[in-house]
Amino acid sequence: MAKTERMTVAQALVKFLNNQYVEFDGKEQPMFEGIFGHGNVVGIGQALEEDAGHLIMRMGRNEQGMAHAAMGFAKQKRRKQMYACTSSVGPGAMNMVTAAATATANCIPVLFLPGDTYADRQPDPVLQQMEQPASLSITANDAFRAVSKYFDRVTRPEILMTACINAMRVLTDPAETGAVCIALPQDVEGEAWDYPTCFFKKRVHHIERTKPSERAIEEAVALIRRKKRPMMIFGGGVKYSEAEEPFRAFAEKYGIPFGETQAGKGEISWTHPLNMGGLGETGGLAANTLAKEADLVIGIGTRYTDFTTSSKWIYQHPEVEFLNINISRFHAYKMDGLQVVGDAGVSLAMLDAALEKAGYHVSDGYAADIRAAKDAYEKEVARLFAIEYTGEDFVPEVNDDFDFQKAAKEFLEVTGGALPQTRVLGVLDACIGEDAIVVGASGSLPGDMQRAWCAKTKGSYHVEYGFSCMGYEVNAALGVKLAEPEREVYALVGDAAYMMLHSELPVSIAEHKKINVIVFDNMTNGCINNLEIGHGQGSYGTEIRFRNETTGALDGGFVPVDFAMNAASYGCKTYTVHTAEELKAALEDAKKQEVSTLIDCKVLPKTMVHGYGDWWRVGVAEVAKSEKVQKVYREIMKPNYDAARKY
Repeated sequence: MAKTERMTVAQALVKFLNNQYVEFDGKEQPMFEGIFGHGNVVGIGQALEEDAGHLIMRMGRNEQGMAHAAMGFAKQKRRKQMYACTSSVGPGAMNMVTAAATATANCIPVLFLPGDTYADRQPDPVLQQMEQPASLSITANDAFRAVSKYFDRVTRPEILMTACINAMRVLTDPAETGAVCIALPQDVEGEAWDYPTCFFKKRVHHIERTKPSERAIEEAVALIRRKKRPMMIFGGGVKYSEAEEPFRAFAEKYGIPFGETQAGKGEISWTHPLNMGGLGETGGLAANTLAKEADLVIGIGTRYTDFTTSSKWIYQHPEVEFLNINISRFHAYKMDGLQVVGDAGVSLAMLDAALEKAGYHVSDGYAADIRAAKDAYEKEVARLFAIEYTGEDFVPEVNDDFDFQKAAKEFLEVTGGALPQTRVLGVLDACIGEDAIVVGASGSLPGDMQRAWCAKTKGSYHVEYGFSCMGYEVNAALGVKLAEPEREVYALVGDAAYMMLHSELPVSIAEHKKINVIVFDNMTNGCINNLEIGHGQGSYGTEIRFRNETTGALDGGFVPVDFAMNAASYGCKTYTVHTAEELKAALEDAKKQEVSTLIDCKVLPKTMVHGYGDWWRVGVAEVAKSEKVQKVYREIMKPNYDAARKY
């Protein structure tokens, strides 16, 4: 008979997780650094207290926040290490659903272990249980099914074994990874069973560099040779494959320029002559200029989101074709491209060997166009970073029907601040240090950062834009700091996103993991405000204002918030700044601190970066009373939509 060990489901789970390892390119390391949670009562909590092994238990303050921290850790570790996240049944579990969706949308591995209702149904309905009369087998945790890459429920102790093995299969699959949920009924979690000791053996999960077919490489070479103006896309898959050097060498060898997605940005310095910066809806001047005339788009490790493709509109050459290198067959099929299904690093090596024999290189004329685009891009970034508020003659970059002068006057009266958002980014770029890591996710900041942020060192740019989840920024910054404790980490976050969720800021204090938070307080949900006004609406429900008792609308004065006071209550070192000089001084002093810091930066509304020849399909009413809305539909939306209908 096989040897067995009697233990509870929770104890077996903890022991199993301790024995999982990941190997990539010969480097082996524990798969799980630890577990985020709080309480956990007699199940996982008892198991961890009794024998946690090497797992570190970190006490989160909010389930969504701690799961964002887990995602930030795994993303910064390039998906080679991760955290598990536990919760109670009910609201604790539901808090994690948003984070699970964020992880899955971004293809980042996070293991979710929510408590669940009693499998035996005897104390039915138990506290925090969701009752569904149509089926008593449905629990609140079924909400995870829609946002997870793998879901299981351990209704008997022995189910844990197949659930865990399949969870590891998905978590370590570069083509299918994302959120994995194993729901743990409260009674089963504490039930004992005789587990075979082989279940607890050391398992090494090898992340393989899958080779594409020779046929696909041959077709790719033939396609490239037919084209005169190729352009590459550096997607997140290149970063997770750790293939930035093969990518750079390939671009240099054949003279092919590249644009960056949010997930790919920052792995090759922005100073590289072939790096054209952000691409698409939130793209910059250089990449978008070249994209419109590219006759071949070589997408490597990209999901081709609507921001990367500018809603399938920006690639306008009449003979444009797509060559897609991706570990995921699903993503490789997008844009009706030629599919090279394989690891980014191996695929580039094979493509290079075959293309070298063909003697390919871009023309001198195209090389000159690339240099001109890069030069214009660098000058534009310098211009943006130097913008200062000059009073009533100041024209914001986003110049729509918003009454900027009226809002600016009111903003100055309330805050005393007059910093343009682009100027703040310029000061940050100059002051935080080349090795520092910036974290972002929502609002207008990710667009500004992709268009203009000058990422100089590997791993210095960490933006979640697959889901653009408000509240990711501060909490993920903690995860990033756990992943790279020797580097300074800066969360760049809007006022509304900070208020949405910053629960793990006090955890950074408790864990002695210093992060720096820069709050861009413009008293406005600026990104949505831009969209609604730019598409014919008024400024409706996006400025953070008091309810006006006379009109009954939210058109009273701005609502001031002291973000520095909030963070100080947690134990952070805080600053409130109104000028570029004050910001510089705060940044220098923040570097000297050993605790987390927060800089409350009063930023003028409507001073973010404008688009560069981009277009984004946003729903606009085909029928409306407003002539402005009708005009937008006729002149902007419908013709561009008609031009972008493909694939």
